[in-house]
Amino acid sequence: MKKSLAFDTKKYLKIQKEEILKRISSFDGKLYLEFGGKLFDDNHAARVLPGFEPDAKLQLLLSLKDRAEIVIVINARDINSNKVRNDIGITYEAEVERLIEAYTSLDLLVQNVVFSFYEPTPLVLEFEKKLSRRGINVVKHYRIAGYPQDIKTILSDEGLGKNEYIKTTRPLVVVTAPGPGSGKLATCLSQLYLDKVNGVNSGYAKYETFPIWNLPLKHPVNIAYEAATVDLQDVNMIDPYHLEHYGKLAVNYNRDIDAFPLLKDILTGIYGESPYFSPTDMGVNMAGFAIVNEEAAIKASKDEVIRRYYQALKFNYLGRFDDECVTKAELLMNQLGVSKADRKCVKACLTKQEKTGEHACALELPNGKIVTGKRSILFGAPAALLLNALKVLAKIDDAIPLISHNVLEPIQRLKVDDLHNHNPRIHAEEILIALAIQAHTNPMAEVAIKQLKKLRGCQAHASCILQEAEANTFRKLGIDLTEEPASYAKKYIHKN
Repeated sequence: MKKSLAFDTKKYLKIQKEEILKRISSFDGKLYLEFGGKLFDDNHAARVLPGFEPDAKLQLLLSLKDRAEIVIVINARDINSNKVRNDIGITYEAEVERLIEAYTSLDLLVQNVVFSFYEPTPLVLEFEKKLSRRGINVVKHYRIAGYPQDIKTILSDEGLGKNEYIKTTRPLVVVTAPGPGSGKLATCLSQLYLDKVNGVNSGYAKYETFPIWNLPLKHPVNIAYEAATVDLQDVNMIDPYHLEHYGKLAVNYNRDIDAFPLLKDILTGIYGESPYFSPTDMGVNMAGFAIVNEEAAIKASKDEVIRRYYQALKFNYLGRFDDECVTKAELLMNQLGVSKADRKCVKACLTKQEKTGEHACALELPNGKIVTGKRSILFGAPAALLLNALKVLAKIDDAIPLISHNVLEPIQRLKVDDLHNHNPRIHAEEILIALAIQAHTNPMAEVAIKQLKKLRGCQAHASCILQEAEANTFRKLGIDLTEEPASYAKKYIHKN
């Protein structure tokens, strides 16, 4: 059962590029484009809009690379606190390095990294030196007293004027960050102000995929955005400024709407008059015009809201989200009339755990078939699940072993004797490596390993919070995983 496509990426890239070029030309050929969300690995968009390619924004930039350069902004406070991205489990600092590596490898120009809220702490100075050794210029931006209310101070030498100037060379400057709260908008405003001081009439625009401004307020795609940002307390709203000026409904979110009056005053202070009448005006997102199957988008978005509910439960259990995040995620499910029971792999997983008394995992294959796996002396539950799923996809009898003990036993000895693990169980990535090795001598193992690409987009559930290495393997395979808020270390007690 192939998932219906909801989105036409090719159409999207064409109209999105045209809109950005149009906006550049409206500001004398210099535009600072604040990029919200992810430039690549935009898996949320790919999940709620099947057909949206996770690297669509990157493809867009590559089509503009001769005219574009990238500025990355990181909040110095996030360096000091070792803040972690929830979706991929790495620090903001590591994400900055990952972004630089990814962009430069694709011949995208990255010359500057901005440290917002700069303070010369040991961790900040260490990261500054690290970037400098790689040939990256570190630009220091400082906390401004009274920001964003005190317009007079902001637009002075004691405000934006005390920030270091980012020297850019291309007409399109893409301002991005490792995550929210990094200071992208303040960086753009700083450049607008300093450009004006230097006689350059530059402009600002915002590029965020969600919420989609020309979909209804309560559309499942937009509700899925709220579910994805429960920790930020984002709330979708009708843009009152757009409605007042144009008489048209447009969807935006509370932070942009709340900030607009002050932002408009700042832009007026820089330009003499604001080029924008509403926060929606500032956006250039054209995603809503590339949805080709709304029913498919609705179905995918409902599934995503359930998945985000489980994510909220997990992060609440780990102490990252408060109870209000879980409550809001549940309310959003109720708004759409969906529940945990609609995620088929959940019931199968918990039933397997109940019957076996062991941690379990379940996965829904593209044809709707459910496959399960449990923890054993030999395998962890994720490894067992992947092996079982590949067998089903390759139509290999479950009784036929794909990997010889001659391959597995050395791995187990290494884990216990040399790596000093407490148990010899094979993990998910290890089972795939063993299967790849076995494929040289076992044709059925080769057939099984070729099925891996079919797991992308499959839904899986685990009866506990998996170790990060296990969850990361699922992530790399493109499997959408949810987990019960329970410890991996805690042994499940079978109830007779």
